[in-house]
Amino acid sequence: MKTIFSIAFTILLAFSAGSQNKVNGMKDLDYGVEIKALTVKGNISLAYTDEGAGDETIVFIHGLASYIPAWKKNTAVLKNNFRCIAIDLPGYGRSDKGNYEVSMEFYADVVADLCKQLQLKNVVLAGHSMGGQVAITAALKYPTMIHKLILIAPAGFETFNKGQRQWFRDVMTADGVRLTTAEQIRINYAYNFYNMPADAEFMIDDRLAIRSASDFEDYCYHITQGVNAMVNTPVYDFLPQVKQPTLCIYGANDNLIPNRYLNGGKTEKYAKAGASRMPNCKLEMIKNCGHFVMFEKPDEVNAFIANFLEGM
Repeated sequence: MKTIFSIAFTILLAFSAGSQNKVNGMKDLDYGVEIKALTVKGNISLAYTDEGAGDETIVFIHGLASYIPAWKKNTAVLKNNFRCIAIDLPGYGRSDKGNYEVSMEFYADVVADLCKQLQLKNVVLAGHSMGGQVAITAALKYPTMIHKLILIAPAGFETFNKGQRQWFRDVMTADGVRLTTAEQIRINYAYNFYNMPADAEFMIDDRLAIRSASDFEDYCYHITQGVNAMVNTPVYDFLPQVKQPTLCIYGANDNLIPNRYLNGGKTEKYAKAGASRMPNCKLEMIKNCGHFVMFEKPDEVNAFIANFLEGM
């Protein structure tokens, strides 16, 4: 069964479907850009990139089972006009992995700590999928710190009842993530796109490579914790309290939102339902595009973001 949380299998299990490369630890992954580290929440080493300059700083928050390179097509362009900081959330990529009390609020606190330590002004949070729900949570908890929001195929607009939430907890297990085959990894990744671009293959390669990493089991554990965090702390009822100017972008052909087995229907229905609850939200739907919107249609996404930030 495929769900919004299949991105866990898609990105996490599809990281390397076909590559024989191996890494000793996930910190060995080559992102192709300079990686910095900042200690947050007392003792967590948070990996991040910091490029460009501008009056506004965009902090990019990846989705479930994803990592910093998911934003490479966006930061490469947007850094010409904005400061662009992309992070690996705790438990992911090159950041520390530990037995944290993971929740949406935990992630929001991590983002806030980064912003405080780097003394960021005019902060714009850009969140994809789970990262979108993290961004919403941060905007609610830190309204004076977070200036604007960019939500890309965000989790949180689709609602689930008690039984459906338990289904997610039961289906997503650390062993299930860990034992996903290379073939299924590739299938899961492709499911995130309407038409998977050839230059997304590196994600599959990385995903396969990390199966040999010393911290791979910790990573698998954090996938399950991310799912639990999303279903345990839904944000739909609180959307009217998000006052920040918000840009929301969905792919019209998203295979993960809505969950076809639990809810079903058109993505646009859920996108409009969530966006309409936010007082200052502009919704954009991109045709012939799946869940991984910012990578599949980067030119359109970058243009929407630039217009949103420069036009206000």
